[in-house]
Amino acid sequence: MSTAKATNPLREGLLSRSAPEPCSLVIFGATGDLTHRKLVPALYNLAADGALPPSISVVGFARREKTDEQFRTELEEAARKFSRQKINDDLWANFSGGIYYHRSEFTNLEGYESLARRLDELDAQRGTRGNRLFYLSAGPDQFPVILENLRKSGLNQAREGSWSRVIVEKPFGIDLPSAIALNDMVEGSFAERDTFRIDHYLGKETAQNIMVLRFANAIFEQVWNARYLHHVQITASEPLGVEGRAGYYDKSGAMRDMVQNHLLQLLCLTAMEPPTDLTADAIRDEKVKVLRSLRPLTGPDVARHVVRARYAAGSVNGKDVVGYLDEANIPADSQTETYVALEAHIDNWRWAGVPFFIRVGKRLPKAATEIALHFKSVPPVLFAQTGDAIDDNVLVIRIQPDEGVSLRMSAKLPGSALRIEPVKMDFHYGTSFGKATPEAYERLLLDAMAGDATLFARRDEVEQAWKFVDAIRAAWDSGEGGPVVSYAAGTWGPDEADALVQASGATWRRL
Repeated sequence: MSTAKATNPLREGLLSRSAPEPCSLVIFGATGDLTHRKLVPALYNLAADGALPPSISVVGFARREKTDEQFRTELEEAARKFSRQKINDDLWANFSGGIYYHRSEFTNLEGYESLARRLDELDAQRGTRGNRLFYLSAGPDQFPVILENLRKSGLNQAREGSWSRVIVEKPFGIDLPSAIALNDMVEGSFAERDTFRIDHYLGKETAQNIMVLRFANAIFEQVWNARYLHHVQITASEPLGVEGRAGYYDKSGAMRDMVQNHLLQLLCLTAMEPPTDLTADAIRDEKVKVLRSLRPLTGPDVARHVVRARYAAGSVNGKDVVGYLDEANIPADSQTETYVALEAHIDNWRWAGVPFFIRVGKRLPKAATEIALHFKSVPPVLFAQTGDAIDDNVLVIRIQPDEGVSLRMSAKLPGSALRIEPVKMDFHYGTSFGKATPEAYERLLLDAMAGDATLFARRDEVEQAWKFVDAIRAAWDSGEGGPVVSYAAGTWGPDEADALVQASGATWRRL
């Protein structure tokens, strides 16, 4: 009699991702901060871990005059500063031998045609097989001309047996109309299957682990619903101010900069139904269903369920800081928010009646991002005589820093008397697995090379998120959404945000 070995479908799916093929990665805007701080250190770390394809060429495309050697030297200096692993000289020498610089204006079609010829030469020299990955790391205002010239030069068209893909950095527009226009523009050059809209939050290890935590652990999946959960909190806090980004930030604000993309993506991962399988579209189908189930916030409802604020002068980590309106290059009449707290509801069977509280802010006491699932209280009758308040159970998923998961529960304090205290079970990625957690861009770059779009936003995801956010901003613009209130730098936000959660019988977690 033969016996079939039991298989874990989740593990089978995770192992089925194809390995990256040799390719040429072309970075538009390669002299910028993102390339130096994130992209090249991520590529080096992949090389150090043996995860890169056997042959890869990295071509920087930018306007400044520079030689290959100058470009490599600059990137080495940045990598030594920002890499999570110490630079090994021999490994860097081998890795940097595949780095090149291509000087051209973004508007110059001849620059793209000469790039095509150079990529053909690199195919012959390095065996990159005609595979192309284009990374738009330039300003969003440059996307249209880059995409158009990729199309005109034919670089967007893959040869038989090869592929051509594009990675688009956020922001994906500034509202729904601009997002639709940008998506139309990308679609004119690359098919949706070859388009990778990057959100680095989705590359973080704990964000990826949410599905495994839920769907591979029966003790959690059974209680991950309205029957057991009182509310959910999603928080992203940072102590920094605008830090020289006044021009960008004042046109964006916390709602556009963080809520529309990062935090709504975390909400989707937390609230989605089990996908039919682990393919990219099956997972993204479920995320889109969450966005479509979000109860719209419009008109006067915005004033009741959304708080917008900006930081005033205060002290952060013992250092006095100025208020937002006193930052350099911020207009005196600015209405831009640096803090948002909102109450969202997902109108579906699993989540009916469970509020999702989202908050994000600058100049808060510490840098942290987490998802906290607060369970309903137990009936108070059994332990009422102890006089101890019994804290609710809370499952916390730490996205950054110190990625991990913790569970707060109640336990008896040692001794002869019956005293109840909260205790915490804590899981840390770094200590549990004995190795450093990869940076988000490492995973995302590798996935794009492998053609795996699971951790990238699909067109309909982006547009549904903008639809939800635009309704809130429309209420702000009309005056129905309430004023911009104030909070002192170094505090956890305005009193109005506390009142928002207290109306549902909750309080904000202190991170």
